[in-house]
Amino acid sequence: MPDFKLALAPSQLTQTINPWSWTFGNASLFTINLGTSGAPGVETRVLGEVGSYGRQLGRIGEALAAVVAWAESQGMPDTQAIQDLRLQLEHIDIIRREEGLGAALPAATKAAVQA
Repeated sequence: MPDFKLALAPSQLTQTINPWSWTFGNASLFTINLGTSGAPGVETRVLGEVGSYGRQLGRIGEALAAVVAWAESQGMPDTQAIQDLRLQLEHIDIIRREEGLGAALPAATKAAVQA
């Protein structure tokens, strides 16, 4: 029997997290905000001036990997949470290389994560 495939969704979906606004002259027609924020102006500026959520999380992951490497050198025991973090950071590294963006982690931090 031949295979039957029906695609009900696009093969790739993207979602913009920034609020969308449509204006006409100086009047705001409407705004779509895809989440709640205690300070939407700050959030918009951070996304525009500092970096996307992905970039911010990447930096946090790199810093956390360095802190974990140092803590382990001081005798911190290995935990499931640390093992899970290592796997996530390694997976991100693989995806970045596959997408041609190079390694996500600096070499020293990457070596510590793989320890």
